[in-house]
Amino acid sequence: MRYVDNRGLVAYAARKENQYDLSALDRYLWQFSEKPRTPVSGDDAAASLINLYNAATIRWILSNYPTESIQSLKDSFTAKRYEVGGSKVSLDDVEKWSLHALLGYRAHAVLVCAARSCPPLQLFANLPSRLDEQIETAYRVWLGRQDLNRFLPADKRIEISKIFDWYKQDFEKAGGTAKILAQYGPPEDRVFLASGAFSTSYLPYNWGLNDQGHHGKEYGLPQVVRDRLIHLFQ
Repeated sequence: MRYVDNRGLVAYAARKENQYDLSALDRYLWQFSEKPRTPVSGDDAAASLINLYNAATIRWILSNYPTESIQSLKDSFTAKRYEVGGSKVSLDDVEKWSLHALLGYRAHAVLVCAARSCPPLQLFANLPSRLDEQIETAYRVWLGRQDLNRFLPADKRIEISKIFDWYKQDFEKAGGTAKILAQYGPPEDRVFLASGAFSTSYLPYNWGLNDQGHHGKEYGLPQVVRDRLIHLFQ
């Protein structure tokens, strides 16, 4: 992950300029295109699909870079652009059908949709043999970022990612959001989080591009609304 910094931001400009690395990314994605001779399942399938989702998202951004947000691009999540196992699939197909069935709530810390409010892109590829450990690491990094999740014991409240709202049912199936936050949150906040004695609000989701450069820094809700309206009438 030579193009990813320790905050999970991507050097899209540098990667797009490097034709060798761009071709390597295309070759990596191409390996998913054919139907495997031996079907994969469990952690083997989950690790591969996480890596596919994140790599495909990066490739989509690179194909359209410079851009201020993945929301500026039409049908980023719904268009069936990717050849996987002999079929055309979308990013939503990978996330909401395949990975949701394999991982449930655990998928939400490791899928990165190229936005600044996404869980940070990690500096490693996911491996079947280490998937549990890697998901735990991704959760701890995500919940440890005060710009993405805030725990305020003195005020008996928390301000957390909108992802916990959008996918509330997934977290409820796993015992509830408080349980997950206590399991993976910062050590100093775990007793507070486990108590569940707090009010919850959700931080506005920043769809600005997770770019190491300036792109995405000024992208906000007005731009999201504008781009969605544009796509609606295209």
